[in-house]
Amino acid sequence: MAANGAAVSARNGGLVVGVDEAGRGPLAGPVVAAAVVLGAQPPEGLADSKVLSGARRAKLEPLICASCHWALGIAEVEEIDRLNIFAATMLAMTRAVAALERQLVGSAIRMALIDGNITPAKHCAEWRWQARAIVKGDAIEPCISAASILAKEHRDRLMRAAAAEFPHYGWDRNAGYGTAEHLAALRQHGASPHHRRSFAPVAAVID
Repeated sequence: MAANGAAVSARNGGLVVGVDEAGRGPLAGPVVAAAVVLGAQPPEGLADSKVLSGARRAKLEPLICASCHWALGIAEVEEIDRLNIFAATMLAMTRAVAALERQLVGSAIRMALIDGNITPAKHCAEWRWQARAIVKGDAIEPCISAASILAKEHRDRLMRAAAAEFPHYGWDRNAGYGTAEHLAALRQHGASPHHRRSFAPVAAVID
């Protein structure tokens, strides 16, 4: 998914991709990763999605989509439970970069900048790009900031959709995180198909 004719950022002759995820910590829902190559004129005000208001993220998301090359990767709840959350996160990041690469016909990805202190290299068999981990990268590198916004906004939409089907848990408000409201509903109503059964608070109500 990309803007038609969007220019791409380059560093040392190759494309630079920012990668970030949303949803490692929640008790429910998938983990979503985004990969972004900035266009020639990326939107102003890019920052870590966690420090931006919901209204600001909502304004930036379409601007990023219109001016940058981007793609998403998702690891579903079943994969999180089967692999573990770390491996599922690495898989989602790999899927996002692979999807972005398929769009960039004739252009090679030279570097993926990953938010955090570890990259999918050696942790996901499908990962094949040079990568560098940057602690607090979503506050330092604009391409990672853009990825953090896209991942967060997309995952929040998925959780709002799930909340329409399972309203007890307050996912439209807590995005699946283990808030007091969510935990109380989990104890009262049990686990839904969207819950991560490998996570201790969920496992406790199904044992």
